[in-house]
Amino acid sequence: MIGFLEGVVAGRTADGCFLEAGGVGYRLSCSAFTLARLGPDGERFRLWTHMHVREDALMLYGFSTEAEQRCFEGLISVAGIGPKVALQVCSALSPDRLRRALVAGDVDELSSVPGIGQKSARRILLELKEKMALPDLEVVGEGNLGLARARSALENLGYSPGEVRAALGETAFSEDDRVEDVVKAALRVLG
Repeated sequence: MIGFLEGVVAGRTADGCFLEAGGVGYRLSCSAFTLARLGPDGERFRLWTHMHVREDALMLYGFSTEAEQRCFEGLISVAGIGPKVALQVCSALSPDRLRRALVAGDVDELSSVPGIGQKSARRILLELKEKMALPDLEVVGEGNLGLARARSALENLGYSPGEVRAALGETAFSEDDRVEDVVKAALRVLG
């Protein structure tokens, strides 16, 4: 599989670009995010890639960052989400914005993307949050380092991110609680 291509930008299309690398012109489908970051024709550029194999075609997708590539690959792993819709999501939401929507459980943010309805948005939230091992909303804030440490400790004990998320969701604690106390309370829920 092709991990990335580095070469000279040789032209653009409505939905992608041509990248000349090693004397070969590769046609890549790209998100609006990547196209906006792409240099002018003749400039060297590196694109992280994903090759999608179908019965009747080989499609190459290019991304300006590895984070965007990982988001795209995560999206196409969700049942019912194909490369075209995943590329629309990557065009509408930067990798950071997509992660924030997943962490916050923001169905409205995801369903604002053309081609994503409420049902698909819920499926993406359910499947991707687990696959990408994203923290709960409370862990994202800088003030909850203790909660992040408790989560890490529980995962190191062998519990899945989903089990940890559920246990911490059922545990009553405050920001002043010690990490050990939060872990003990979560273990009672898990036990």
